[in-house]
Parts: sequence; C-alpha cells; structure tokens
Amino acid sequence: MTTRELDAAGVTDPELRTAYLRSRELNARHGRTYFLATRLLTPDRRPAVHALYGFARWADDIVDALDGAPDDERARALDRLGDDLARTLAHDGPGPREAHPVARALADTARRHAIDHGLFTDFLASMRSDLTVGSYATYDDLRGYMHGSAAVIGLQMLPVLGTVTPREEAAPHAAELGVAFQLTNFLRDVGEDLDRGRVYVPEDLLAAHGVDRGRLRHCRDTGRTDGHITAALREFASLTRAAYRRAAPGIAMLSPVSRPCIRTAFVLYGGILDAVAADGYAVLHRRSVVPRRRRALVAADGLVRVAAARLADRRSPGAPVQAAPADRAYQEVA
Repeated sequence: MTTRELDAAGVTDPELRTAYLRSRELNARHGRTYFLATRLLTPDRRPAVHALYGFARWADDIVDALDGAPDDERARALDRLGDDLARTLAHDGPGPREAHPVARALADTARRHAIDHGLFTDFLASMRSDLTVGSYATYDDLRGYMHGSAAVIGLQMLPVLGTVTPREEAAPHAAELGVAFQLTNFLRDVGEDLDRGRVYVPEDLLAAHGVDRGRLRHCRDTGRTDGHITAALREFASLTRAAYRRAAPGIAMLSPVSRPCIRTAFVLYGGILDAVAADGYAVLHRRSVVPRRRRALVAADGLVRVAAARLADRRSPGAPVQAAPADRAYQEVA
C-alpha cells in the first residue's frame, strides 16, 4: 500500500521514498486518530500528510520525549532539526543526505504543494517556547502560542487537501480546526502535561474557579477529585467546542475527495471531548479515549463518503464543484 501511495504521489527518488516512509511510521505509531482519517484520502495525497505530521511529531518528541535532558540540549536538537529543514528547503533535489528524513520529506512536500515556509518557522518557534514557558496567563496568550503550534498545521494542510473556494476563504477555518484539535489534546492530557511542568489551561480561567497549579498538583499526586477543577475543565471544554463550531464551515470548502478524511478527524477528535465529559473530567488521573466501536462506526461512515466522492469525481472530471453545507455530524460534535 505504501508503494502505491508513493507512486501515486510521484515520489520516485529512493532516498525520498525512505524519508516519506519514516514519516508515515511516525504517523501510524503516534497519531492513531489522525492516521485512521488519513487513510480516507486519495493515495496521492497521503504521503504529503504523513510528511507534515511526521515533522511535527518529531519536533514535539524532541520537546517531550527528552524530558530530563537539559533545556539547552533539547533546544540544540530543535535547532539542528530547523537547520536540516532550512538546508533541505534550499536544495533543489532530495536534499542533503545528512539531513533528518522527516526534514527531507517535509521539504519535498513543501515544494510540491507550494507551502509557505514561514509556517514551518512559526511552528518551530512555538516548539522552542515549550522549553521555557510553562503556563499562559490568558486564553489570548494561549492562542498566540497555538498560532505556531496548531493553526499553522491546518494552513499547511490546505494546499494538499485542495479547496472548492478561494484558499484564503477556507484558511481561517483550517487554522481554527488545528486549534480545536490541539485544545482537545490539551484537555485530554492535563495530567501528563502537568508532569512535564506545563499547564495549558489559562491561569485566569483556573483562578476564576479557585484553582492554581498547586491544587492541580495535589489532586494529581493524591488521586483526589475536586469540584473546582472539574468546573474549570468544563469551561475549557466549552472553549474547545466553540473552536470546533468556528472550524466546521471550512470542511465544506475542501475538495470533495478530501472532505471524508477531515470530517472523520473532526468527529473523532470531537468525540474525545465527549469521552472526557463521560469520565467526569478526570483527566488529571487518566486519559479518556473514544470507544473502539465508535471509532469503527465513524471510520465506516468515512469509507462510504469516500466511495461516493470518488465516484462523483470520476463521473464529472474537471466539473466545477460547489461547496456543500456542513452536515449535521459537524453540528453534533460542536
């Protein structure tokens, strides 16, 4: 299957094919929800999405998986990755052999789809801030961080997915979907992030419910529940659902053959919010997951939509497609 995807995408250089496969492995291992959704894309689009995810995952792992290493060591590792990307972007071919595979795959994807290089610069800047910034005073402050850590991911994806409206019209919704996904991860991972020294729930939101970092730490360490913390997390979930509502109209602006992929990711990530609520917002003590049966049903629905979209695409090649209204599933999640 991976050979077919690379052939469909026109990736012929053996070293580049290996680089793309490395990114795909990262996606399959770490991004189960996103990888499942990516399987619903046409084969020619999948390698580019794997490259985008693989680079982001590798940078995130430098920040998180090297916990215990000095901050300056992790900063140097991020700088090396950024240097690899810059040198590879400046290279006309597959890029320097010594460059990291995820940087080579990303640079090739950026060239093929004319992705703005500034989006990668902004992303790496947010990753570096995770080494020194452990909290955010307000939601606006958090949004500033998420521009580079999440919104740019949605913007990187747009040229790969394709749109039926002018790209600038779809861009704000794509950026907001990246934010919605990351807010979902922040809510799900409150306990794990606290162990890394980070609290992404804004300080003023916590304070409004009588919560501070010490209270979070106490409940994490003792396994106790706290009504004040639950109320704060419920409000954070409401902010997250609002981001999904702002993102939803953009799905109908995508190429019809790409919509099932993003719709599936939208529904599955939104389902994490439902799982957190069903668990009583106990995210300090365990990670909430979407039930396997629910995941299977959403994936099956995506497959049906893929078949219909591809059939329509074959029947009317080159015909203009109007953006469809967002369906009820988006509203149910949001």
